[in-house]
Amino acid sequence: MPEKLYEGKAKKIFATDDPNLVSQQFKDDATAFDGTKKSQIVHKGVSNARISACLFRLLEDNGIATQLIEQTAEDTLLTRKLDMYRVELVVRNYAAGSIVKRLGFEEGQKFKKPLVEYFLKDDSLHDPLITCMHIEEMGLVAKDELQELKALALRVNQILSDFFAGRGITLVDFKLEFGKDSEGNIILGDEISPDTCRFWDAETGRKLDKDRFRFDLGDVEQAYEEILNRVEG
Repeated sequence: MPEKLYEGKAKKIFATDDPNLVSQQFKDDATAFDGTKKSQIVHKGVSNARISACLFRLLEDNGIATQLIEQTAEDTLLTRKLDMYRVELVVRNYAAGSIVKRLGFEEGQKFKKPLVEYFLKDDSLHDPLITCMHIEEMGLVAKDELQELKALALRVNQILSDFFAGRGITLVDFKLEFGKDSEGNIILGDEISPDTCRFWDAETGRKLDKDRFRFDLGDVEQAYEEILNRVEG
């Protein structure tokens, strides 16, 4: 049995025979509102693994380095082991979620240009919004590297927005996590899935992501499966 290195809300991370590689098994567990709401979404692990693998390959084909090596099972990805930054980047094309509550934008309002926000990865502090000056003060990311992360995030946004537009989906916003591999290269990690993105049907505006779970909208499993079908189709 492989050694389990870590278990989070959405994935289990296992060691492999290669110290520079880890195996990530995606879970059906679902959480929201800082873990106060918990349940399971049938086949979520399989859907998210397949969606992430497909989107990571798309990004690789467009010059973005990702941690993906290969998909080894329906719910499992073999990936590079990364030293992750303690900062999450959220790219917003339209107003939804926390920015509506914080700044009073109307949900669905399109921003003049994509916005990039930074959040501290710290469950005990509820992953607070932070500024570039906070990041510098706390020594979380070097100044030149932060500029590189922002540029990469915006490039990812352009690639994914175009991809999803061709599949009748509006990419509202999404979260990205980056880290460094054993050679010090900056690599995109974690996942890209309905857990970490807001997807709206371009024609109807129907939500096709974890907001269906968060706000008890129903048809959660079907939404994940629909994203999977459109991504792979």
